Amino acid sequence: MAGAPLILLEEVTKVYAMGDVEVRALRGVSLTIETGDFVAVMGASGSGKSTLMNLLGCLDRPTSGHLLLDGRDVSKLGRDAQAQVRNRTLGFVFQSFNLLARTSAVENVELPLLYAGVPTRERHWRAVEALERVGLGSRLDHHPSQLSGGQQQRVAIARALVSRPRLILADEPTGNLDSRTSIEVMALFQELGRAGMTIVLVTHESEIAAYASRVLVMRDGRVQSDQRRDPLRAVVPPEEEAHP
Repeated sequence: MAGAPLILLEEVTKVYAMGDVEVRALRGVSLTIETGDFVAVMGASGSGKSTLMNLLGCLDRPTSGHLLLDGRDVSKLGRDAQAQVRNRTLGFVFQSFNLLARTSAVENVELPLLYAGVPTRERHWRAVEALERVGLGSRLDHHPSQLSGGQQQRVAIARALVSRPRLILADEPTGNLDSRTSIEVMALFQELGRAGMTIVLVTHESEIAAYASRVLVMRDGRVQSDQRRDPLRAVVPPEEEAHP
């Protein structure tokens, strides 16, 4: 369900200096992402997709052009202001989960709120709420070593959701998961999308991109193609029965 633009890029470039050589990672990208979009970003290594994600995540700034996030031009913000935008507007999901090994699921999910100075009681109930939303209400006190890969990624998604962001940025979120668990994660993303969450996902797998409603292909720092389509519905296959 698309609504007002959440992200607007206008002729955005990004140039990195590698010694005496300039690397043009983005070459004049203009792009609009609407509230409620579920976008898969694809492209070969060096195509610019990781640079694009870093800019959307306020982890870097464009060399030129404008990047508006939720109506605010973040292209010239300093580090402290960028951090505020990340804390208030964005949720991140990574391939490697990035969970603290000696910390329970609920404590891992509480971390962004701890850094934001949210009081203890509110921190806890919001973390519980987020874990229940991803189907892990019965695993609150489990440590990462007690959880499957798919459950760990669900904890990571709950951690991304706990700050109530406008936008989820997911970088190869199924890269360390088997095919069944990948479908489970994509089903969760589709559910979040139906609830109005905006999701931008980087993947190199066309099978994963098929679950998004919009596929953006990057090449040589430019948008090569940008297509909306009916997504494949993520249906988790039944568990196979064990045979003696």
